[in-house]
Amino acid sequence: MLFADVIRQLNTAFQRELPGAEAQAVLAPVPRREWPDGFNPSRVRHAAGLLLVFPVRARAHIVLTVRSDTLDRHRGQVSLPGGVVEPGETFEQAALREANEEVALASDGISVLGTLTPIDIPVSGFRLHPIVAVRREHPAMAPADGEVARILEVPVADLADRAALRSTMRVRDGRSYTVPAFHVHGFEIWGATAMVLAEFLALLGWWPEISR
Repeated sequence: MLFADVIRQLNTAFQRELPGAEAQAVLAPVPRREWPDGFNPSRVRHAAGLLLVFPVRARAHIVLTVRSDTLDRHRGQVSLPGGVVEPGETFEQAALREANEEVALASDGISVLGTLTPIDIPVSGFRLHPIVAVRREHPAMAPADGEVARILEVPVADLADRAALRSTMRVRDGRSYTVPAFHVHGFEIWGATAMVLAEFLALLGWWPEISR
């Protein structure tokens, strides 16, 4: 996918109603984990993630991170750069700050295009607000020690390739789950990150059938 075409499509798509939960559900684990009975919504912690689109040889790419194995939560998983929204911050400010902290991404030259539909992550108590942004040149980046094991620069076309999608069965707490995921560059992208990417790709006209 050409960078210029992707940005043009995104700018148009953000003028319309978002694909929302219907698109996210395509990559959601089944059954999906819900908030526990009696959960107080005021206890939700807000987080923001940056979905940055940039060109490599005129092709659209995005930035993802492989989380360090030393972290307490989601260790080794692939995610967007992001984290907790601090008091007084907007979601956009939090996403840019976290990207700077995690991958040394400078905010210079970055333009925010829009915000995707928030995703609740009951396992960690967060509501994730994905921020889609663009940089028209390849960004300089470096992984934060102890937090990011590796930075992935993933072509959007690789994610949109139907061959990248498959589902696996997993058992957690004695319960079986069907987990759809993207498989690219030797990594599995699943859970909330995959759900964000599903809505992002839906803005570009993508709607998959997953091999199970």
